[in-house]
Amino acid sequence: MTEKSNHLVALEKEEEVSLISLNDEGSFNSLSKNLLNELFEALKEAEEDSSTKVIVLKGVGRGFSAGHNLKEVQENENESFYRELLDCCKEVMIFLPNLNKPVIAEVHGVATAAGCQLVASCDLAYADTNTRFATPGVNIGLFCHTPLVPVSRTIVKKHSMEMLLLGDLIDATEAKRFGLINDVFGPEELHEKVMEVARVICSKSPYVLKMGKETFYKQLDMDLEEAYEYATERMIKNLKAEDAKEGIDAFINKRKPDWKNS
Repeated sequence: MTEKSNHLVALEKEEEVSLISLNDEGSFNSLSKNLLNELFEALKEAEEDSSTKVIVLKGVGRGFSAGHNLKEVQENENESFYRELLDCCKEVMIFLPNLNKPVIAEVHGVATAAGCQLVASCDLAYADTNTRFATPGVNIGLFCHTPLVPVSRTIVKKHSMEMLLLGDLIDATEAKRFGLINDVFGPEELHEKVMEVARVICSKSPYVLKMGKETFYKQLDMDLEEAYEYATERMIKNLKAEDAKEGIDAFINKRKPDWKNS
């Protein structure tokens, strides 16, 4: 395993997977402006690394992330700072679904407020049995306006509103039932289970993964007919690609495909 560590974010490489860790244990990996900037740069570096096929996002220490750094917010009570902070956060959250590579959240401890927002913004998410999630802003007079954007696009309306209006912690089993995460594992096996998922994804064509992720997110806001028209054009483009021809031939001839990354 190779490792590159910044002050607030650590970037490691395990096989064909880039592991990006929120690395500010003292603040419960709170999403300060500086951490968000470092996270964006780490994501960009992993995206540009041709040997990386999957990105895993995790936290060090006691938990994944407790959300924005409220001490930082309190010390900078002006609209200019608020906009800078939220713009940094928005940049990261929008970047995640637009990355060419799948991003998996590996969650432990807690993921609350903007930390929950970060989980919801990833393509896949897995947690251990001790993990708790919440959008608790309503409890301190600060509704989770920006976290609700990916949360409400990930889980159904009634569950989203339940989390947002009550502000209560929910456990990992409930988060799975809501659709916020994909699955729950024991703490001692979480990372290996995430890596198993990552290895399966790594075995696929990078070109097909990139194209498929792009299609998935772009069609979400289209009406049914428009989505089918768009998906049809994407399917035709994919069928013409070298990796599709290779994959079909490998399937028919019962052999392992040799992806060309076309």
